[in-house]
Amino acid sequence: MVRLKKFLQYLLLLLSVVMPSFLHAQVDSIRHLDKLEIGRKKTEHIQVRNRDSSFTLSIDTLIMKDRATLSFLSAKKVTLKVKHAFIEGKAYITGTDNKNNGSHMDIYMGLDKLKSLYVLTAGRDANNGFKTFPNGNGGNVNFYYLQSAIEPQTDDEKADNYLRVDNRAGGYKVVPQRDLAIVYSQIAAGIRVGNGRLGSTPQGQIYSGSPGRDGKTEIKASSGF
Repeated sequence: MVRLKKFLQYLLLLLSVVMPSFLHAQVDSIRHLDKLEIGRKKTEHIQVRNRDSSFTLSIDTLIMKDRATLSFLSAKKVTLKVKHAFIEGKAYITGTDNKNNGSHMDIYMGLDKLKSLYVLTAGRDANNGFKTFPNGNGGNVNFYYLQSAIEPQTDDEKADNYLRVDNRAGGYKVVPQRDLAIVYSQIAAGIRVGNGRLGSTPQGQIYSGSPGRDGKTEIKASSGF
């Protein structure tokens, strides 16, 4: 009976530690803002903390000045809903899972003003010879614009209402000869100190120069969201 009582006390203590973390993760996965204004050349970072690395952000009014950035970090999947968006020139929405992969994004946006918006979910390049991850995949982007507001165009970068999605894979710009030179020099340095093993390279591994997968893009009108 005494052992059972001690076990129950331990179980309650364990739950008191675990439950707040679980609730915190749930709260961090969904967020609503009445208004978000990002100043000229400023960046708003949003760090995703929940276990599945997904995040939903709904904003009633979003104002992005010239070259403002809304950045999602550690995000595999992002859902962004904006009722009223006022976008100046060269504003950016970016997303990465911090492992060289771009975030998958579903963006729903009522565009009250749009000069130019760039959605950047490209995969990043591996960097052989340093602590890194393989060449990343580009994130899939679905952009739904409210048909009763401004319709974005994707043809003329210098004209108003321009929208561009960049979700190419990482690895297209990798130069194998340069990577090999770095790796060989690190292995040689390991040999000189009597440590001739791949452990002399960061993480003890060398990544392929093959690029990741390009992301898919869909841009279409929506009657409401």
